[in-house]
Amino acid sequence: MIGFLISAVKIIFLLGFLILIHESGHFFIAKLFKVKVEEFAIGFGPKIFTKQGKETKYELRLIPLGGFVRMEGEEQRSDSERSFNNASIPKRMGIVAAGAIVNIVFGILVYFIIVAVVGNNVSNIVDTTNEGYIASEVGIISGDKIEKINNKKIRLKSDIDEMLQNCNGEELTLLIERNNEEKEIKLKPTEKYTKSTGIYVSQAQTGDKATQIIQIEKGSNAEKDGLQANDVIKTINGVDVTGDVQKLVNEIQNTTSDKAKIEVERNNEIIELELTIDSIPTYYLGINFKMAENNFTNNLYYAFYRTGDFLASIAENIKMLFTGNVGLDQMTGPIGISNMVSQTTGFADFMYLLALVSISLGITNLLPIPALDGGKLLILLIEAIRRKPMKEELEIGIQLVGFFILISLSIFISYKDILRIF
Repeated sequence: MIGFLISAVKIIFLLGFLILIHESGHFFIAKLFKVKVEEFAIGFGPKIFTKQGKETKYELRLIPLGGFVRMEGEEQRSDSERSFNNASIPKRMGIVAAGAIVNIVFGILVYFIIVAVVGNNVSNIVDTTNEGYIASEVGIISGDKIEKINNKKIRLKSDIDEMLQNCNGEELTLLIERNNEEKEIKLKPTEKYTKSTGIYVSQAQTGDKATQIIQIEKGSNAEKDGLQANDVIKTINGVDVTGDVQKLVNEIQNTTSDKAKIEVERNNEIIELELTIDSIPTYYLGINFKMAENNFTNNLYYAFYRTGDFLASIAENIKMLFTGNVGLDQMTGPIGISNMVSQTTGFADFMYLLALVSISLGITNLLPIPALDGGKLLILLIEAIRRKPMKEELEIGIQLVGFFILISLSIFISYKDILRIF
């Protein structure tokens, strides 16, 4: 019971707080531009708190899944000098964009601060090398600092991992620092073969759902062989892997054939499939890197570049959505987010998720979809190009269509979230 209450508090705080700062962005920029704000509400549904200010009514509502700032002249045009519709287009665009920008900036700051405080960063300085790998063979030793690979500056271990992932086994040129002198080493990474299926599971899932497929790579063997997102993998070649991700990975990697018999649970039915497994080359240097010293300067340095990596990964995920590599059925809504929040195990873990959700909320709101802030920005941009406002009836109609699409999408994503959880 206590665990449930703690989870509920975390979920309400995360969703409620992010909505609060989002709507506050709209509110304060509107006030800055002298636009009259008639109502500031956090949540939907029945009102549980109301306070009438000098000109703005402040409300707290029961369901913390949204909020709104209602300005004079926003829904119906007004002749008042302080109405939203009479503000200049740049001011209106600033008001509309402010909520999303606050979410994005807040998420970036939170992630940066947490990374800077926690530390525990892996450096680009060699600790040890592994026998049988290229680094040992070419004479790389403990204390060597990898400064560049193919003239690209190396700041994080992830930079090295990315270079290896994209090298296709070709020769690399490493610039290392040894005893305050630079040394150039040319090498071909050690090639090892790993088994690949195109299946992705979530580390956030626990219990029997731990082996539930959350994503299938487009064009992969898994897709061709009939597996689907939300399938729960039960057995591989007769071995029960239910709820054990490591066991699932081990069974796939230990499969001697290029085919594996697999059982999945789909809509409460057990389905038997044959999964094709590819052996793909993976490239390694065979280096174990030292941990960076935990001090203020180091932590700021690594926080800056890790935050950049974090934002790049979010951008890549958005790109995958628009290129079709990630389907709508693999998106996560409030129910899925709530499930992830309930499974966070510490303050840093919770704050990482808070940052991720905040940035995602901000970016999503900037998408040019009617009823979202991005849709409103698009309408304002059209108005700026046409040099006259869109007809009020047409604008309302567009917003209603967008709202219908969003509600339908929300219901669909929530349904998928429920299937993944239960």
